[in-house]
Amino acid sequence: MSDMVQITTLVENGMGEHLALKNEHGISFFIEKDGHTVLFDTGQSDAFIYNADQLRKNLSGIEYVVLSHGHYDHSGGFRHVTDIAKNFELVVGRGFFDDKYAYRNNSYEYLGNNFGEDFLKDRGIRYRIMDERSRELIPGVHVVTDFPRRHTDEVVNPRFRVMRDGKMQEDTFTDEVLMAVETSRGVVVILGCSHPGMRNMIDAVTDLLDKPIYAVLGGTHLVEARGPALDHSIDYLQRENIEVIGVSHCTGKDVMSHLGVSNTRYFHNRTGSALIIE
Repeated sequence: MSDMVQITTLVENGMGEHLALKNEHGISFFIEKDGHTVLFDTGQSDAFIYNADQLRKNLSGIEYVVLSHGHYDHSGGFRHVTDIAKNFELVVGRGFFDDKYAYRNNSYEYLGNNFGEDFLKDRGIRYRIMDERSRELIPGVHVVTDFPRRHTDEVVNPRFRVMRDGKMQEDTFTDEVLMAVETSRGVVVILGCSHPGMRNMIDAVTDLLDKPIYAVLGGTHLVEARGPALDHSIDYLQRENIEVIGVSHCTGKDVMSHLGVSNTRYFHNRTGSALIIE
């Protein structure tokens, strides 16, 4: 059996070279490894399904759908998955089904999912809420959550709120999960939005798997980082042992521009990009 791993970005904020694809504010990855397929995040609409068709990626046989957290730009397309794939398990973190909001100027804006557990039960969809720090879905493909907040300068913006037990609270993103894919060159870490802190999340993978990090893909939420915390995060990404840096989405244009100039290992991971490891 082939050891090839292919991770395709089905949708992202930025348009790639394939101009027939649709892009949107959101992200979705299609992971192929040893004959298995996993979908990580679904963007905000059905654009990722259209793009998968254009890229000749078959979503009907996916074994798992993993949603990084309960924000619309990562889970909004999930309803459409259920129309084309019938035998998968959904994996989410603790608190995923809580209603999420953004608070600004004395008002709240709903940012959460467009479905709840009732939708899953009505459709007969199997689902798992993570009750452990990591789970190996298929050989070499892990879901990781419950990140130690080791880097105290990585803080969640207090504008993010969650309705829990009938009370509005600051959202600490207990629901956030990432994917860690083992390859012949090391571990590929795939991030949704990194609300608990990019460095905290990647360090958790290193602690759990005790293997070198080959690549980091996805959203880092550095768009809101400032001052020393931002400098520390950029330095962290530029460590010599991370060979491929494909961050985008909520990373921020300024950070991506800086990485594009200062680091030859960086690429703008945009709609249609694929990381292929033989």
